[in-house]
Amino acid sequence: MRSPRAALPALLLLPALALVPASSAWGHGHDRGHGRGVATVTTDVETPPLYDDEAGGSASGDDPAIWVPPTGSGASLVIATAKEGGLRVYDVAGDEVQALPAGVAPRSDGVAGRYNNVDVAYGLRVGGERVDVAVVSDRFNDQLRFFAIDPAGADADAPLTEITAAEQGFLFQPDRAGVDSEQTAYGLAVWQLRSGEAYAVVTQEGTTRIATARIVPRADGTVGYAEVEHLDLPASFELPDGTTWTPCDEPGVGPQLEGLSVDQRTGTLYAAQEDVGLWRLPLPLGSGEARLVDTVTDFGVQDAYDPGTEECSPADGSSEAEAVAANPFGGDLLTADAEGVDVYHGPGRTGYVIVSSQGDDTYAVYSTTGRNRALGSFRVAGTDGVDDVNGSDGLAVTNRPVGPYRQGLLVTHDEPETGADVEPGRGDATGFSYVAWDDVADELGLVVSTRTGNDPRFR
Repeated sequence: MRSPRAALPALLLLPALALVPASSAWGHGHDRGHGRGVATVTTDVETPPLYDDEAGGSASGDDPAIWVPPTGSGASLVIATAKEGGLRVYDVAGDEVQALPAGVAPRSDGVAGRYNNVDVAYGLRVGGERVDVAVVSDRFNDQLRFFAIDPAGADADAPLTEITAAEQGFLFQPDRAGVDSEQTAYGLAVWQLRSGEAYAVVTQEGTTRIATARIVPRADGTVGYAEVEHLDLPASFELPDGTTWTPCDEPGVGPQLEGLSVDQRTGTLYAAQEDVGLWRLPLPLGSGEARLVDTVTDFGVQDAYDPGTEECSPADGSSEAEAVAANPFGGDLLTADAEGVDVYHGPGRTGYVIVSSQGDDTYAVYSTTGRNRALGSFRVAGTDGVDDVNGSDGLAVTNRPVGPYRQGLLVTHDEPETGADVEPGRGDATGFSYVAWDDVADELGLVVSTRTGNDPRFR
């Protein structure tokens, strides 16, 4: 198989104004698949609170990934980013088994990291052995960091060990001065081909740019990357009434993307543009049409930025609720920000895309086939002393059995963490909650399958 990067330019651009959602019609009133309203599922498992204060190591939870060993799913791990607090590793009961600081990047000009998103690359040949690797975006160094996963998983004393190769290039910025601007590596997903090649897909904070980088295992036991290529998604949109809409933000900041996931069977990337909606893009970047699957409720609302409050509000002076209610262009399921994204792999090429709708504490579900029909939405309520999930950022889902979750597991970020275990007077508390996937499937009438997945060992 020829390299999927052959003949592609280093920077790819899309038309900025002519892209429209792939839904059957613009705006409210069309069938979005949620006539039954928002379903509710429950969780009684959450990780210990992380605190964004000095005592907590400035730890702020953001994005999880689920690692499943080839045998013995009870040793599975949930690997989560904690920004300046590094990484946290949890077992199937939600207990912490390892905390890794955000160490200095192995560069001559490296600084302590800020880990934003994480995903897993399975079966890389590193130093002559097959190794599963956690891949992490490091915002403070604009690069990828790599961590070998001990095959013993939760049974190991220290399941993760950093194996990042030295002197890796920046993903988006030309030099360290550019990196210090903080428009750096942000969202992340891993794309693995049947040929054995693996790529990281990464977004840039504060812009509409996406990058891919080929993951390069080395004979010395480290992992690096090469062949970085970029694609820019639109920052403005032509509406059906002939006007142009640009999402509002502070000057110099574009409508960024963060949540990413790849349907490994089809090479399809799903990407959440926070103030816009959910995109579907074929990989390699630029190899086909990018299209909007769905838009946020205030897509098309003309806002104005107030430098005094550093907030955006409707330019006509109406309230946000009034503007959304009168808006003919927005979708129904996603309330900005559209954040975490992951793909549940069903039988054949079927499956589901799950997106966290941060603005209203819900999750939207779409089919992976056809025009990505919306299938409904749900929220997560806490039970037995566990708090409800609020303001979810990252999420991860697997159809593999994970310990007691025999029909798959959904893990979601929770911010703010408000349970009884939160210490009063501490910094902002965050955490992660576990949800049995079959509970979601039962509520929304979805199919459960444990025979396929994103892990090439089980294809």
